[in-house]
Amino acid sequence: MSVPTVHPFTFDPTYGLQLDQLREIRAPEAPADFDTFWQKRYQQALAVDPQPVLRQSKASHPGWHVLDITYTSTGAFQIRGWLLLPRKGQVRRGLVVGHGYGGRDQPDFEIPVEETAVLFPCFRGLSLSARPPISPDPPGHVVYGIENPGNYIIGGCVEDVWLAVSALTTLYPWIDGHIGYSGSSFGGGIGAMAIPYDRRIDRGHLVVPSFGNRPLWLSLPTVGSAESVQAYQKTHGSVLETLRLFDAANAAERIQVPMLVAAALFDPAVAPPCQFSVANALPPSKFNEIFILDAGHFDYPEGPAQDAILREKVRRLFKVP
Repeated sequence: MSVPTVHPFTFDPTYGLQLDQLREIRAPEAPADFDTFWQKRYQQALAVDPQPVLRQSKASHPGWHVLDITYTSTGAFQIRGWLLLPRKGQVRRGLVVGHGYGGRDQPDFEIPVEETAVLFPCFRGLSLSARPPISPDPPGHVVYGIENPGNYIIGGCVEDVWLAVSALTTLYPWIDGHIGYSGSSFGGGIGAMAIPYDRRIDRGHLVVPSFGNRPLWLSLPTVGSAESVQAYQKTHGSVLETLRLFDAANAAERIQVPMLVAAALFDPAVAPPCQFSVANALPPSKFNEIFILDAGHFDYPEGPAQDAILREKVRRLFKVP
């Protein structure tokens, strides 16, 4: 491993921790009503008819049929994104792919899966799913509704994942129970919260997942979404009681399906201790793997080689049996 030593940040993005120390970090204690909170939301989301609408996209690709998709999420929120269908073979699996806080302006045509319907939703308030008065910018988005757990935007984004699964099973009923989730950074944290409560999701892949170990998340210097919430707290008071219900590490403790989590030793946007809180929280299983990256949210010489190794692991994880 070769962690970057030269960087422009005013703090140390390793937070002074080595790999062996990061592996020892554990999730905080979950609130007593954590499961009740999420199970209720999931049951409400299951009752929503996603009503997916497909249209031919302006985008095109030789390996994929590219469609624009709109589906209905909770609160009648219209979620927009893209659906990729394989030009070769049949649809035998499904995959929902979340995005980072930078949003998404096109699907990832290089995703290493075959015979899979791949849905790229834009989470509510962001990119194609932008809608006033929600801020489309990360600093405003991450605090939207934070005063009340029932209204917090992050919960709605988790529900958008569940309704993406519902949209896929509406379109392709035979893939029910054979749908994966993949997400990075913001999308990694959202996925960690969505996966344990949706038995239709059979495996997951999270890269440098956010929102893990909220007490640490609120205390460590960063240039990511946590910085915005830390600034919000200084003006509006503590939001920890809300955020404890949205802790990706506590959610990860409840995941019972095969998982591949990539966590970084150096990351200025999602503090590595928070990432490893998520990865370490996964129940012991021979089907789970933690892949170590030198850095996240930062370019480094070994990055392309590590990404290639991770890409092969992703291909195996989501391979059609």
